[in-house]
Amino acid sequence: METLQPVRVLGLGNVLMGDDALGPWVVEALLAGWEFPEGVSVVDVGTPGLDLTPFLADADAVILVDTVKAAAPPGTLLVYGRRELAGRSPLPRVSPHDPGLTEALFTLELAGAAPHDIVLVGVVPEKVEKAVRLSPAVRRAVDAAAKEVVRRLSAMGVAPWPRARAAAPAPWWESAADFRIELSARA
Repeated sequence: METLQPVRVLGLGNVLMGDDALGPWVVEALLAGWEFPEGVSVVDVGTPGLDLTPFLADADAVILVDTVKAAAPPGTLLVYGRRELAGRSPLPRVSPHDPGLTEALFTLELAGAAPHDIVLVGVVPEKVEKAVRLSPAVRRAVDAAAKEVVRRLSAMGVAPWPRARAAAPAPWWESAADFRIELSARA
């Protein structure tokens, strides 16, 4: 099978808003446990809002990882393909951090720079509020979401391989919160 390149795995989310940090958490899990072939980038893009467009431009394939609103229990893994993503009407933008995925895809289609393939690996959140920890249900879904990303990459012909010395993900934002808690306990 011919390799699609470049391929981008993009984690979306705000690490200071509880379950909204799913995308960055999955990126951390992927980078801690897997090595990726040349042409595959795995990036925590945070909350780019309408600035999502350059992350999608000129890619052959993009796998987005984010929380999704759905009538399902927290921690449920859902996968949406190009048809479901492109067919959604743009929603009112409540915040400058709203992903703007529909608008970005529309813009890139007009410019002739849209990804050939795009998929969203999503997890239903329990709580999106000020916090640096995932809820237990969403934390349990991190591994399943990472495995789904690996499965999708393998199907594209750009299979990652396990790191010789895989480590548990250690996101900086949780370490910073632990440090702050430790300092306040000493005061």
